[in-house]
Amino acid sequence: MTGAGSLLRLIRSGEAVTRADLVRRTGLARSTVAQRLEALRAHQLVYEAGGTTSTGGRPPTVLMFNQGAGVVLVADLGATHSRLVVSDLAGAPLAETKFDMEIGEGPEAVLATVHECFEALLSEIGRRPEDVRGIGVGVPGPVAFTRGEPVAPPIMPGWDGFSIPDWFARHYAGPVLVDNDVNIMALGEHWTHWRQNEHLLYVKIGTGIGCGIVAGGRIHRGSQGAAGDIGHVRLAGHDDTVCRCGNTGCLEAVAGGRALASKLTALGLEAESSREVVALVRAGEPQAIQAVRDAGRCLGEVLAGCVNFFNPGAIVIGGDIAEAHQQLLAGVREVIFQRSLPLATGDLRIVPSRLGDRAGAIGAGIMVIEHILSPEAVDRAIQNGIAA
Repeated sequence: MTGAGSLLRLIRSGEAVTRADLVRRTGLARSTVAQRLEALRAHQLVYEAGGTTSTGGRPPTVLMFNQGAGVVLVADLGATHSRLVVSDLAGAPLAETKFDMEIGEGPEAVLATVHECFEALLSEIGRRPEDVRGIGVGVPGPVAFTRGEPVAPPIMPGWDGFSIPDWFARHYAGPVLVDNDVNIMALGEHWTHWRQNEHLLYVKIGTGIGCGIVAGGRIHRGSQGAAGDIGHVRLAGHDDTVCRCGNTGCLEAVAGGRALASKLTALGLEAESSREVVALVRAGEPQAIQAVRDAGRCLGEVLAGCVNFFNPGAIVIGGDIAEAHQQLLAGVREVIFQRSLPLATGDLRIVPSRLGDRAGAIGAGIMVIEHILSPEAVDRAIQNGIAA
């Protein structure tokens, strides 16, 4: 049955912007369309704007999605720095801030800081907690998506099994969605630049290495939310390299930002982080350039297997080390096109992220918006007489 939520989706996408359009697209009677539009207007989700070009008579009224009918809060939490955003219901940022904060301080301390910043951002744009329709949170660790709980995250002490939705429920009424940081980056990049491509891999190479998978236009999380953990795929010939997970030869332990910084430090160069590795590359330091290119080759070894198995249309590389994308992508492309099947690489694009460090915040916002404005959620909200 085509409910009000389905009509809203057609209006939001621009597929149907007049009553006549909706009647044609849905096959519903005019009276039914009018009734459902009235419900959407009552919930302030739709309004009528000026007319379109007419072939005769009075121009038809254009139906518009009211993206100001509420706001969404977004927290993209990294290991050491975070970005918070308040956006409208179309994902456009209204206010934002970013700051350094150690995720290892624990959930209570970190989320208290996030909440204070959210309150300040809402005040800045003249909005109230009652205007918040949902919250999206990205964290640098595995997440049980249906519960919104981190699961044994290696760099997040005290977060294992902590219910982030329950914490925010003390302050806001909307749903709270929590996902791994690489998944929301993949969603942000795909939604913004690659929606015509249903199969995409987003690889983050910073301190560690992770991969977000878009399959059939949707994030693929796996049965336990652990899909895409390519950082712990074993590389042959590196049995003497111990990873933080306890195994040896992991891709992350060989090619991640922390590993590259340690390697360059041992060579007498000052590099304590992935960002300092990139700074050395940009300064033209030959050993840093070679280290990043070698890291690209190692990443290419793992991704070549992913290409043969998954057959993506695009691989997008993001994260701190991706800022040195010329050297990194040269190594990645070299190995992938050498070791993957021609059929799988015929139209494959391998490119740097276009959103950079904003990918996660954008993706978390889209994750929430698509959830609260899904046809089912809108119909349920209208039926229960609450704001969508």
